Amino acid sequence: MTDFEWAVSLNRFILRIVGLWPPDNCDTREAVKSKIRLLYNFMTMLFILTIPTIISLIRIWGDMTLMIENMQYSLPFISTIFKVSIIWYKQADLLPLINMMERDWMKPKIKEERDVMLSRARIIRAITICGMSGAIFAIIIIFGFPCLGLRLRQVTNLTDSGKPLPIPSYYLHNVSKSPQFELSFLAQVFTMTACGCSYTAIDQFLGLLVLHICGQLENLHLRLSRMEKYSNFNAALEYNVQDHVRIIRSVEIIDHTFNWMLLILMLYFGVLFCLQAFLIVQVVNEKGQLSLTQLIWYVTATVYVLMHMCIYCAVGEILVIQSEKIHQAAYEFSWYNKEPKVAKSLMLIMLRASKPLYITAGKIFPMTMSTFCNLLKTSAGYVSVLLTKQG
Repeated sequence: MTDFEWAVSLNRFILRIVGLWPPDNCDTREAVKSKIRLLYNFMTMLFILTIPTIISLIRIWGDMTLMIENMQYSLPFISTIFKVSIIWYKQADLLPLINMMERDWMKPKIKEERDVMLSRARIIRAITICGMSGAIFAIIIIFGFPCLGLRLRQVTNLTDSGKPLPIPSYYLHNVSKSPQFELSFLAQVFTMTACGCSYTAIDQFLGLLVLHICGQLENLHLRLSRMEKYSNFNAALEYNVQDHVRIIRSVEIIDHTFNWMLLILMLYFGVLFCLQAFLIVQVVNEKGQLSLTQLIWYVTATVYVLMHMCIYCAVGEILVIQSEKIHQAAYEFSWYNKEPKVAKSLMLIMLRASKPLYITAGKIFPMTMSTFCNLLKTSAGYVSVLLTKQG
């Protein structure tokens, strides 16, 4: 139980802050608190950040530079709203996966199997710490730099009528007066923090689930490669077949839960990467328009979005590699020297493992590093087209 708490504590803490950790149905009070936190965060992200930035985008439509600046904020806000909605809707499907993780940590296992699970847990904890550190660093830059007189975006009559807020947005009330400006500033700070936690924690939660499955596949591969050493071969074979089926079903649940979210995020990444890269290249070529601070911010934001998409594809690639190892282990086993019943069971493992396990974007694109590279090449191609038309 201690290992399980250590493995999920960081992700659970962050997701509970924003009300996205699937609550235990037995604890009614905690479930109600979680729903209240989730509803509060969702409404504030929608009405304080998302809708005002979209209205601001409509007002400056036609100015390419201002539109890209706005979409650097509005697109992540829209994607976060979508991600939160998906997790909110799929909480009932995710709770059995969390319970499965807990059972996997609690059941008896040899030291090698425990070490495998701990190594996967260390990876996701490191990713979580880096991701949250990046989100906090971005929030400090967005709200701290303007306080020091450093602008991260262009301020015009189209974007701001008075005092400029750090995030380009349009509110019905006059934010240029005190205390409306200070209250609006604080509202953006708190809501941006919740938005950053939600955006990053959901990605890390997906990584937590997939890397745990990868650990279970690695342990299954370890057991299959040592089948001859078990005293009760038939019992061990039955256990491994059942465990393989359980893992396959878990991957299907994860894919069913996250596939539309991954498709939207892939489109969002492609659009945002193209626009930001276009703006950076244009500024470098024209030697002006944006300050050095703004250029550094655009590069940092592009790299941050790039790393998040890389995480999706990297964990998907690890899942494919581990599932292929199961097929290889079953194939290399001397099943042809066994009884027909045993050989049949091993052949079932080979047949089920012959198709690698994937998490997909909309059940169309497998999330692998090959997909990531193709997405980068396609995005770079669109950037060159935009630069050609601009020239």
